[in-house]
Amino acid sequence: MKDLIDVEGWPVRGGSRLHAGRIASGTAPVVRHLLEGGAIPLGLVATYELATVGPDPTALYPPARNPRCPDRITGGSSSGSAAAVAGGLVRLALGTDTGGSVRSPAAYCGITGLKPTLGALPLTGVMALSPTLDHVGLLAATAEDAGRAWAALAGLPGRPDDTSTGRIAYARDLASDAPATLERLDAAASMLSLEGRRIDLVTLPDYGEIEAAGLVLIRMEQLVRHADTLRDHAQCIGDMALDSLRAGQDLGAADMAVARTVASRTRAAIDAVLEGRDALILPTVMSPAPRVAAFGHGRAVWTPMRTIPFNMTGHPAISVPMGTIDGLPMGLQIVGRHGAERMILDLAAIFEAATDHTLHLPDRAP
Repeated sequence: MKDLIDVEGWPVRGGSRLHAGRIASGTAPVVRHLLEGGAIPLGLVATYELATVGPDPTALYPPARNPRCPDRITGGSSSGSAAAVAGGLVRLALGTDTGGSVRSPAAYCGITGLKPTLGALPLTGVMALSPTLDHVGLLAATAEDAGRAWAALAGLPGRPDDTSTGRIAYARDLASDAPATLERLDAAASMLSLEGRRIDLVTLPDYGEIEAAGLVLIRMEQLVRHADTLRDHAQCIGDMALDSLRAGQDLGAADMAVARTVASRTRAAIDAVLEGRDALILPTVMSPAPRVAAFGHGRAVWTPMRTIPFNMTGHPAISVPMGTIDGLPMGLQIVGRHGAERMILDLAAIFEAATDHTLHLPDRAP
């Protein structure tokens, strides 16, 4: 479990000195569901502090390293969850995803990461960051493992209720300025076509506007969540998390109103793209995991992802390995209609079975 998710009697601290003495008084429902399904809890794993940004050596615990190449980041904030799965310690880990914090670590570490539909899993017993964007998610060694865990969490008997149309929307233009990523994305679309899916090229709304709106929502909501902490206990927070929490101080009601309008418009656009289609495919991240050294001096570094729109719209999304660039993993993101987790899990499993990306990832990148 990510060090944000309560297990009774465990020291769940959000990776922060702010909660250095905290012991969870109850167990989060998402954990209880897995235990009832036969899961065995092994321990807590690292998070970027308070689910913000990282990796930050000034936070409570040392940052996780990427098992595929230890001088690279795991991505975050579900950093330890991804490292534990990719490193072979466990087959499954729980994480949280507010702007891509399950899917981007999954992509960077060469594993599967599922962000369900907004509200599909309860957030009770999970430390909040941005309540309108927060999701609990799964990181798993394979799409098949993620499907088993999802069935236990959601109480699903088996196959999807949705009838497949056999059509998939492909947002190819999102990778047009990243040739190496586009090459792997085209190969993924081709493979799904060979598996009997019709691929429809689609154009999504301007990503820059969506990402900017998403960051406004996160920054303003996390500022409200931690207002008392910033006033009374700022000295207990690491450098990167502190800068992140303060980032919303120059924003106001007008910024929030614009961001919410963009979020509503984006949801309508994604719904329209998915009308009559099983899923939408696009990259999870635009380039492989950056080097840890780039995050020196307590400052976060922007990493190009394509994940935050689906936190804003609430659509379920999964990242599954789609090959490597320079020996480092990359992820294919599959997005579904609201409530269609089983559909995208099945598509991820089909893609996984048709390729060797999961089976033959290198233990170490050059």
